[in-house]
Amino acid sequence: MQRWVWVLAAVAALCCLGTVLVFAPGFLSPDSLDQLRQAQGKAPLTDWHPPVLSLVWRALIAVTGSITAMLVLQSVVLWGALWGLARCVWEPTRSRGGSVAVLGVGLAPFVLTFAGVVWKDVHAAFALLAACAVALTGLLLRDRDPRPAVRWALLWLGVLFLAYAMLVRKNAFLAAIPVFVMLVLALWGAPGRRTWVTCTAALAAGLVVPAAAVSLLASPVQTKQGAQIMLDDLVHVLTVDELRSADVSPALRDRLVASARECERVGALSDAYWACYRRPADGLRGDSGEITSLWLREMSGHVPQYLQYRLLLFTTLLFETDYPYKAGISRNDLGVEVAHPRLEDILGTYVKGMARDLPWLFRGWFWLAVALVLALRPGRGVFAMPVRALGVSSAAYVLGYLPIMPATDYRYVYWPAIACSLGVLLLWFGRGTPPPPPKSPGATAGRTLMEHQPADAGGQ
Repeated sequence: MQRWVWVLAAVAALCCLGTVLVFAPGFLSPDSLDQLRQAQGKAPLTDWHPPVLSLVWRALIAVTGSITAMLVLQSVVLWGALWGLARCVWEPTRSRGGSVAVLGVGLAPFVLTFAGVVWKDVHAAFALLAACAVALTGLLLRDRDPRPAVRWALLWLGVLFLAYAMLVRKNAFLAAIPVFVMLVLALWGAPGRRTWVTCTAALAAGLVVPAAAVSLLASPVQTKQGAQIMLDDLVHVLTVDELRSADVSPALRDRLVASARECERVGALSDAYWACYRRPADGLRGDSGEITSLWLREMSGHVPQYLQYRLLLFTTLLFETDYPYKAGISRNDLGVEVAHPRLEDILGTYVKGMARDLPWLFRGWFWLAVALVLALRPGRGVFAMPVRALGVSSAAYVLGYLPIMPATDYRYVYWPAIACSLGVLLLWFGRGTPPPPPKSPGATAGRTLMEHQPADAGGQ
């Protein structure tokens, strides 16, 4: 039986190699190139994007001498996590089709599209997926290996992935918390208050310690990027006349008025900072204080208009989700080009063709609907608890964009697409296998084996 696990590992390794070849040296958008410059020391480290990605990339370049190392790392995490999940489906169900289907998630067009793009959204999604693999591994090992050391080792591994997801994508905490709950429940079954407190402290330490280390040791330049969302609200909620009389400095007032007019002219519903704003040399740093104060004063008096704007933007994300594919590498002065253009063409044909023929696979509404179904109807099989956690995680992540969404890109529903695909497979293939009963940490190994002898015996 273990031979099939090695077959799955070989398939995952081949898929990982293929991902690296197709995307080499990693597809790079302007955001990615900016972080690459920071990683190479050609631009100062900033917090516009969470600097942890650039610092990891810098370390990989220092060790390997190649920028492709980041692509290799994220490909290994993706396919390693999928292999771990495929094994977790195979062991209790003995379904070869189910285990292969889990690996197939990585080849689905709505997943493969960004698999080799160096984006914080991709890193967060793959880290969350890896945490899910750790949780399901713990769920299956809970009765077989009750040693506390095994539980705590798996907890810390899961916390490592969850902390990285939240460090690399600020709003990923909405998706990470349900996965964290799944991790603890999978490892302990019925954890007591002390266990919850200890596990929560471990997650907090996993976040605070590296965040403090980055802030103190790397000292990234503060860009006040959060004001970007407030800028969107101001220029799309307030009228030009209201902006013209705003109680801010004349220079900022002129920029806001010009921005509102330009956004209306070009039809930019969001992302005003890049699409419409006359950016001063210091970006948002000089304007952020006044923008924040103005936002606090004005939005309280424009609640209906604010809600209408945010709902309009959110429905656009759900029903007109944009940017389903990132082609190659943006034009740059670093001399970085796609290594295999024909492979990139094949990938683009595959993804864009599927996005044209089956557009709902790349729409936010579809994955939100699937997430809600998984959260409310997770079934009663062995994977019922993980299925519900994946549904809650996905729904929370999508809904969390309502007040902060800067654009309508598909990458903002990339994690829900992966999580919901996995959730549907776990629901389907685990439906005939009963879940393990909750097990308290104090239960003895011998008693557990006696209670579950048939299931354990069939798994040998």
